[in-house]
Amino acid sequence: MNFLCICTYFKGQDFFRYCKREGNNVYLLTRKKLENEAWPWESIDEVFYIEEWNHAHVVKGIAYTFRSIKFDRFVALDDFDVERVALLREDFRMPGMGDTTGRLFRDKLAMRKEAKSKGIKVPEFTALFNDEEVNHFIDRVEGPWLIKPRSEASAAGIKKIHSKEELWQVLHNLGDERHLFVLEHFAPGDVYHVDSLNFDNKVVFARVSKYLDTPYEVAHSGGIFRSMTLQSGSEEEKDFLQMNAKIMKAFGLKHGASHTEFIKSKSTGELYFLETSSRVGGANIAEMIEIASGINLWGEWARIETAALKGKTYDVPKHHQGVAGIVVSLSRYEYPDTSAFNDPEIKWRMNKRWHIGFIVQHDSEQRVRTLLDEYTERIARGYHASAKVPDKLE
Repeated sequence: MNFLCICTYFKGQDFFRYCKREGNNVYLLTRKKLENEAWPWESIDEVFYIEEWNHAHVVKGIAYTFRSIKFDRFVALDDFDVERVALLREDFRMPGMGDTTGRLFRDKLAMRKEAKSKGIKVPEFTALFNDEEVNHFIDRVEGPWLIKPRSEASAAGIKKIHSKEELWQVLHNLGDERHLFVLEHFAPGDVYHVDSLNFDNKVVFARVSKYLDTPYEVAHSGGIFRSMTLQSGSEEEKDFLQMNAKIMKAFGLKHGASHTEFIKSKSTGELYFLETSSRVGGANIAEMIEIASGINLWGEWARIETAALKGKTYDVPKHHQGVAGIVVSLSRYEYPDTSAFNDPEIKWRMNKRWHIGFIVQHDSEQRVRTLLDEYTERIARGYHASAKVPDKLE
């Protein structure tokens, strides 16, 4: 089978490796500026470069290439490619997620409306199309509020609003781009994420993890990123797994990987759906999940796509229920010396310029949390650097 993997960011190396291992021909469409990244070239049959995304030009390029290569599957490996590839599938009548379903995994307004219509709790929200509706919302729903780009990733572009006057100034500054944002109630709470795999409309693997500091706090306060998997078998884990399965069914993810975020209210303990995406979680979450469970999310996603395309069954490999946690920070040193971090629980060290990070694993949730707390303090004291979160990710 011929897989065209579309990835305008450098990620997903294991997807290519596993896809090739399954006996497929693997093609990559990416940006020219990424040609010198460490792609797994041994697993890529051919690469096609673009300078920037121009949908009409990409369609013409694929159509020309299609004359000699019969593509069987288009795969989007990054958040920003989900909508683009959904449109390409529509153009070429390719199996997989089309535009309508794709929007549920990219557009924060679409996903909130769909979740609410299916009886899934979401923070109070409103579109920003109509002035009267906006005023009614902020008069009815107590602040503060968050204004979020509908199609950005991570915490980019999110602003906390504390007053009606401040909100209208922000909306005025947005001008003709105001409709590209959504407004929601800021509900203080702990943020969790569920990283899962779907095959034939069913969740076949999922792990629940908790951000020890919310992504918003990390991005906007220059903090240190931390997350850890929950101990398996707890009632809390079961609640999130059930809610995640309900989201996947409602949104119609037939095959593939997903990363979904929830918030647990500090005041009531209720669970609310925040957002989801049809891809493997970023920020090295995939590595943390693999160390905790033995499941390589990128690789199993490739196996799922292959099985679905060939009409075969898919079985999740045997896995374990360990606990793992990750801590990552920008570093004030280009290549930080991490030799002083030498606990046997360290299973992964970040190897990236101007960054420092570790993944630790142990059977005890308490031991993992203790190490993350200790490492966070040491990193903050001797290595940490911060940078302002951008309004848009390039």
